[in-house]
Amino acid sequence: MQHYTPYIRDFMERYHYPTEAVDLFTEVERRLDTEPAFGARFDKHLAAYMTDETESLGDALKGMTVLADLIGLSEYTMQFVFIMNCTELLKPKYEAAGISEETFRLGCDDLRCKLLECIECEGVPGTFVAGWNNGFLKMGRFAYGRFQYEVCEFNYQFDFLCSCGRKMVKGDTYVNFHIPSSGIPLTDEVRFASYKEAYGHYKHLFPDGKVVFGCNSWLLYPRHREFLPENSNILKFLGDFEIVCWEQKQHFGDCWRVFGRYADLPPAQLPRDTALRKAYAEWLTAGNPSGSGMGFFVFDGEKIIK
Repeated sequence: MQHYTPYIRDFMERYHYPTEAVDLFTEVERRLDTEPAFGARFDKHLAAYMTDETESLGDALKGMTVLADLIGLSEYTMQFVFIMNCTELLKPKYEAAGISEETFRLGCDDLRCKLLECIECEGVPGTFVAGWNNGFLKMGRFAYGRFQYEVCEFNYQFDFLCSCGRKMVKGDTYVNFHIPSSGIPLTDEVRFASYKEAYGHYKHLFPDGKVVFGCNSWLLYPRHREFLPENSNILKFLGDFEIVCWEQKQHFGDCWRVFGRYADLPPAQLPRDTALRKAYAEWLTAGNPSGSGMGFFVFDGEKIIK
């Protein structure tokens, strides 16, 4: 198959990929077209995952790692090129399912977020979390506004009673969501626009018309209230939820999400060039733990019910 297609060229332009990424990915695509053995092995994995569905994404990505080693590329670059080519095969599936162009566009924009994270943290255009894309590529996770959503089951060994009276028990359906690192602030307007759009797509799963949303994230660490600025959008986001459970960690595994390439520095040396970085650097320097939380809220299409 042809690899350096108008779709791929337009894709990189549409999402404003950095020049260094465009140049590198273009070189890889052209090598796929001009080196038959290279292109054939790539296509075998692409078809097995996206068309025949005889191969998992994990196995396909292992194949990309082998190819990367053979031709002297970073596996992060090779895996990104693979995912990018997958989206060209995914687009007609979205169209056939009647899913909007905007939802597809936002889903693809997550690749840009992962690309910039990889450049920042690993110093190479690509993605170091390529496996994350399976939910998107298999049409189980969809982007509506600022967030990405997927249907899940409440799987805790305890029940949870929301303040509005909704009881969550093992096996109950809820809509889980994720927060891409798009850089768009989590303002009230942005958050609720996304909730409302997602509500329209998932309300049919809830007989009473009230959708239960859930999220598991470092952003939902309850102790953020102790050290983030009062006007922080993270605190506003945290305030949407009723926290079911949370944990503290001496090792801040999500440090790269705040500090990027500087994440491995000792706390005292972490940059303080934004309000979030300053607050976190001072918190960690004082020996305090980081953490994460799991929370839920019930939404009626206009407001959170508490």
